[in-house]
Amino acid sequence: MKSKTVQEQAWIDQTAAFVKSKFEGEGTGHDWWHIYRVWKNAQNILDKKSNMDAFVVEMGALLHDIADFKFHDGDESVGPKEARKYLHGLGVEPARAEAIVHIVEHVSYKGAKVANKMKSEEGFVVQDADRLDAIGAIGVARTFAYGGSVGSPMHDPSATAELHEDFEAYKNSRSSTVNHFYEKLLLLKDMMNTPEAKAIAEGRHAYMEQFLQTFYNEWEGKQ
Repeated sequence: MKSKTVQEQAWIDQTAAFVKSKFEGEGTGHDWWHIYRVWKNAQNILDKKSNMDAFVVEMGALLHDIADFKFHDGDESVGPKEARKYLHGLGVEPARAEAIVHIVEHVSYKGAKVANKMKSEEGFVVQDADRLDAIGAIGVARTFAYGGSVGSPMHDPSATAELHEDFEAYKNSRSSTVNHFYEKLLLLKDMMNTPEAKAIAEGRHAYMEQFLQTFYNEWEGKQ
């Protein structure tokens, strides 16, 4: 992978501190520690890659949730704008700043049947790192944390999951938290871009399947 300069590492350290101060204590599962885990996931994938721009990957991971559409009335343009403004303030060269902005713009899951518009290899790494944090034990915890924060019912046996055809339908969905597993979490294993993330996703996916079976058994008083 392309090594980082002293200046680039300083920007990464500065950005980590900035993001930590901005998101520490947030309670929906999109807090600093989510961003930290995505950053570490991205670094772990990056370690196995060659010809990859580590600076773009790490900055993309740190800034990927700088202004998530879920917290800006569904406006997906806010995050890229905030990222571009921040990177301009640091003095990052325009071409690499735009590579990072591209990641911020396209990293999010936007529906089961919505095409992935991520174009860069660096973006695929960050997207996988983010999706890994949405599955497994932490994914389960984050899903219920977010569902509770927006008032979603934990489970409604009468409600069916929906595989959304477009982003508008996905972001306006008011489904139960358990349905979210079928609308997103259980689909992510097969949406990973890199071999490294695919391998990790297998175990996390199996954990979620086991969790759901236990959940349904307990719901009916069977165990």
